[in-house]
Amino acid sequence: MAYQGKFKPQNPRKYMGDCTNIVYRSHWELKLMSYLDKHPKVTNWASEEVVIPYKSPIDGRWHRYFPDFYVEQINKSNKKEKILIEVKPKYQTVPPTVQSGKKPTKRYINEVKTWGINKAKWEAAGEFCLDKGWKFQIMHEDHLGIK
Repeated sequence: MAYQGKFKPQNPRKYMGDCTNIVYRSHWELKLMSYLDKHPKVTNWASEEVVIPYKSPIDGRWHRYFPDFYVEQINKSNKKEKILIEVKPKYQTVPPTVQSGKKPTKRYINEVKTWGINKAKWEAAGEFCLDKGWKFQIMHEDHLGIK
């Protein structure tokens, strides 16, 4: 199975944007796209259509964050809700384990940088969603039923 490609929805009317140019960057994103496309409670969805400014802790400059998905759905209380979803590997959703007593490896330094940037993005997304009355959710392989 390809890890990147174009998704062709069965329900193009639900997609908010150009339904001929829906790009997935991982098997996990593809799986979620298929779910969003087919689920009857999902009324609308989009991929990387929302832009959120965030300040990077690495360079101190403002950047743009495009969360993976924007979803409008009918919840269990039969009310419409709007959600931003980010899909990440589980290991990237928690801070890296501190390496005590050792010289930090390049891999560890990169993991710390990635965590710092992701944390800044997710905090900005949380505030953005709070202001709009939306939810923000981070999903990983456990949520998607992938081992």
